[in-house]
Amino acid sequence: MRTLAKARDLARARNAPMTVWVGGGTYRVSAPLELDERDRDVVFRAVPGQRPVVSGGVRVTGWHNDGKVWSAPAPERLGDTRQLYIDGVRAQRARGQVAVKATATGYEGDVSWRNPRDVEFVYTGGDGLWSSWKGLGPWTEARCPVGSVSGRVITMAQPCWDNSTRRPPDPDHPTRSIHEVGPGDLHADRQPAYVENAFELLDQPGEWYFDRAARRIHYLPRAGEDLAKADVEVPIAEKLVDIKGSHNITFDGLRFAYATWLRPSSGEGLSEIQATISLTGQGAYDKQGLCHRIAGGTCPFGAWTKAPGNVSVEHASGVRFLNNDFVHLGAAGLDLGHGASQVTVRGNVFTDISGNGLQLGDVDQPLPGDAKDITHHIDVTDNHLYALPVEFHGGVAIFNGYTQNTTIAHNQIDHTAYSGISTGWGGWLDKVGEPGQPNISRDNRIADNLVFDHMLVLSDGAGIYNNGRTGGTEITGNVIRDQRGPGHGIYLDNGSSNITVSRNVLVGNPHDWAGLRKNYELNDGSYWPMSVIDNYWQQGDPDKTVPGATIKGNKAIAKLADAPRSILDNAGIEPSYRSVLSRKIAKQSMPTAIDRVSAYGGDGFAYVAWTPPVDDGGAAITGYTVELSDGPRVTVSVADIDRLGYVKVSGLRNGTTYTVRVVANNAEGSGLAAGTTVTPAAKTVTEPGAPENVHVNLGDRVATVYFSPPAKDGGSPVVAYTITATGLDGRVVTGRKVLLRKKDTFVVIDGLAAGTPYTFTVTATNVVGTGPGATG
Repeated sequence: MRTLAKARDLARARNAPMTVWVGGGTYRVSAPLELDERDRDVVFRAVPGQRPVVSGGVRVTGWHNDGKVWSAPAPERLGDTRQLYIDGVRAQRARGQVAVKATATGYEGDVSWRNPRDVEFVYTGGDGLWSSWKGLGPWTEARCPVGSVSGRVITMAQPCWDNSTRRPPDPDHPTRSIHEVGPGDLHADRQPAYVENAFELLDQPGEWYFDRAARRIHYLPRAGEDLAKADVEVPIAEKLVDIKGSHNITFDGLRFAYATWLRPSSGEGLSEIQATISLTGQGAYDKQGLCHRIAGGTCPFGAWTKAPGNVSVEHASGVRFLNNDFVHLGAAGLDLGHGASQVTVRGNVFTDISGNGLQLGDVDQPLPGDAKDITHHIDVTDNHLYALPVEFHGGVAIFNGYTQNTTIAHNQIDHTAYSGISTGWGGWLDKVGEPGQPNISRDNRIADNLVFDHMLVLSDGAGIYNNGRTGGTEITGNVIRDQRGPGHGIYLDNGSSNITVSRNVLVGNPHDWAGLRKNYELNDGSYWPMSVIDNYWQQGDPDKTVPGATIKGNKAIAKLADAPRSILDNAGIEPSYRSVLSRKIAKQSMPTAIDRVSAYGGDGFAYVAWTPPVDDGGAAITGYTVELSDGPRVTVSVADIDRLGYVKVSGLRNGTTYTVRVVANNAEGSGLAAGTTVTPAAKTVTEPGAPENVHVNLGDRVATVYFSPPAKDGGSPVVAYTITATGLDGRVVTGRKVLLRKKDTFVVIDGLAAGTPYTFTVTATNVVGTGPGATG
């Protein structure tokens, strides 16, 4: 990094345009490369054929075999970190389950941790799959560290604990806090999904732990790893490049890697609101960003704290990031904050990032007092964002806050834990009949992106998600398919207004779009301006016009191939940039841990369901292994789990509590296990009741059949639905969306004869049989 800083200083001295050719190798950071108003017209460009690495990490050497676990002394400059990499592959901080009972200040439980203040409780949201969600909303993953342990008393660190458990409730909405964003307390009796970062949890290959007190790093190697030869990197820097006030700066062909983010390890933790934006500071739970919602609330509404970027730009113009890699990073990858303008982000790869991949704009100045603070004219095109976020699962691939004239086009986004693209902010006041936070957002365009295999962990998100007033946003030409978790392909959430949604293709999503929003500024029963026109989707909403909004010209399709070839071929990365899809980032490895496992205990059996891991290790998943402690071991193919959504494990003893562990496998081996517990029990089970709210929307030789789960499942989960129609064979519906609790769903029936009347009947099936039908 010293070489780049010297080049910067030379450019300042010359005061003339300059190209810095950066040779291959690693440029290590002790402090970020800082560029300010003195820096202009400088290009940092990789020597052709080279991929120089700007690294915030240091090597870990001196490994010793302690038996099963290896250890090494911490590098001299290492104070703390949250990540460790072995030959470019991220290791997993040691994690596991713990049995605890919540108290006012934390928990009671029998725990034995050598360094309790290192331990972090993780509250993963999401819903469905027979389980209630944990944490602060299905779209969040809060994290709070332990403050201290005395005997059986676990006291959680502050202010994270209060900020996550004491958000004041809204008296008119008992399931929401006065923030309107979500609940006021951690759900599921405050039980964590798992705990992380204890030496005692170090039990699986690929896990690690940093003992800060003893200044020693411990690691349990994966098969084939030789720590005496491996390049082991631990990130210590929290920022690699910091640009403030510069003009015409270009980074071309570099790799930004090995940076961390330590705020979540402090007493702040991550008391998440949405998209890694969180409450921070003592007493934030009933003050920060609440404005008029509560006495003493700070303004403006929704002004919570954004996560930082490991590479950041503020009050700078003409900055270009071309053909770079943003990888192995611990915060957001790239942040374009206050006053960033005329910025181009093109041809880059974003992957293996802990939080948001790319952040545009901010959320604390919806109406900047100085026009210089407005983020505008940002061009984000032809980038590949995938396998992220891998640590803070509430993050998104691209976050766009308050910006103007932003274009997000021709990107490919796949394998994300939560939403693909999230835009807008401050719309939650819609929940209490008030217009969303006024802001400067306008004239933003989200076009021709390809988004798939998103929502792998959390829920209530989308391929493209909008919150709040966005002043002329256009969402057009996008292909959004195969969404894994509950939500919508395109989700126009609280306070959304002045949006046009046109010529998008949506297939294989739990629900394609939502929704119209009442205009609480006029309060005359009308809706905020919205045009949803000429889309190709499966849910088949009929044309309608309501005051202020229009839905028309949308075509119901049964499969991707039914959409116009022109839209399908145009979505995603353009031909001249498609080399980013094959750019090698790291060697292939085993899949990461599965982040959601749910189980239901029946009479001598268990149903087990799970979500695929966010990162498959660079090699396609070939199958899964389900293991029950002191019980059976079952393997299942990807095709079978995709088809059914679950596996049934028989031959279990009623009344016995089993630990369930699920592992994803690929050509490199088995990944890390994740688990839950289940207790089979004999019980009286009857056939389920009839599905509810059955109705049908007819298209061109296509029908979309909507229905809700039956009010009574008979005592065992519904695992299939059957749709029959006059003159047609029954269509049996299985798979993940059948397993989602209390979620409406739909099925597309094609091959219908034009002009022929049909009656559709839906039945539900559980472990003992099929219940009565409901007709629509």
